Amino acid sequence: MSFRLLVAAAAARRVGTAPRTHRHPALAARRGFVFTTPRAEEAVPQHGGQTLVEKIAQRHAVGLGAGEAVRSGDFIAIRPRHVMTHDNTGAVIPKFRSIGATRLADAQQPVFALDHDIQNTSAKNMAKYHGIEQFAQTHGSRFYPAGRGIAHQVLVEEGLAWPGSMVVGSDSHSNMYGGVGCLGTPVVRTDAAAIWATAQTWWQAPPVARVELRGALPPGVVGKDVIVALCALFSHDEVLNHAVEFVGAGAHALPIEDRLAISNMTTEWGALAGLFAVDDVTLRWYESCAARPRATVSADAVAALRASVEAEPSRWIADRDAAYAKHLWLDLESLTPHVSGPDSVKVATPLAALERRRVSINKAYIV
Repeated sequence: MSFRLLVAAAAARRVGTAPRTHRHPALAARRGFVFTTPRAEEAVPQHGGQTLVEKIAQRHAVGLGAGEAVRSGDFIAIRPRHVMTHDNTGAVIPKFRSIGATRLADAQQPVFALDHDIQNTSAKNMAKYHGIEQFAQTHGSRFYPAGRGIAHQVLVEEGLAWPGSMVVGSDSHSNMYGGVGCLGTPVVRTDAAAIWATAQTWWQAPPVARVELRGALPPGVVGKDVIVALCALFSHDEVLNHAVEFVGAGAHALPIEDRLAISNMTTEWGALAGLFAVDDVTLRWYESCAARPRATVSADAVAALRASVEAEPSRWIADRDAAYAKHLWLDLESLTPHVSGPDSVKVATPLAALERRRVSINKAYIV
């Protein structure tokens, strides 16, 4: 089964132009994908509404004037809900001290989670880990030691990457928080140090690509196959430095685990964020988390979240007349399991094709 992909990569103001069909030059030699702009009856008029990315960014913007709305391209000061650093906390600490800072502006904002080099038990690495833990204890901040889990997973499980909020991390895969409706995006270490010291930093709101997922995944196909396919199909920087909003019936049908996998790997696709809107799937997932023994998510917080989503639905989705830089479609029913590589996520091969090649496996890693 081949992919069936419909794509519109028109600027927001061109949505509604006459239909035209052409073959994407990057893919024509390899696959018969068809790209088309939307039909006129599918077009949504642009009247100045906000994307979901813009709405969440506005909630965390500092110093906006009355009635001022955040738009893609704006430079704004933001105060994120949390800033995550992992093993690189050891490199952020001297940057923090070098600017003359002696205390954290908001001790509950930073989150330290060790996860990158946990098998390294050398004296040097153990001393670094101890120093990070001592720093966290001195300033009264959250600290998750080596072995607790991958930092991004920890922030989701602990309810720190919360739906509707903005969380940044000094790691490129901070996009992952978008799987639960949290605007996650990476910052560099210097920005992390600045947030420790001042609770805020600057951010340029990126252009936003609207990616509509249609249909449902066939049996045996998972979220990672979706993002692997997108990386390979759009391999010429189509969403580079964009934020991506996933919409459509196919997006709403995906379980949280698949959404997290897709959002996580929007980094490999070149995006600065990969965001799913909060819906009933999200709410039911949090409710199941809150019902577990030793739950790390408060049942009261989850109940308040559901009440807000049901009372103010427009707060949790993009406006109908929001302006997007690009509009892409993917037919999920056309997907098959794929393997990335070799050497690049811009290359993907169907599992069935690999099976016919009878590729020998010389080494495997279990992680």
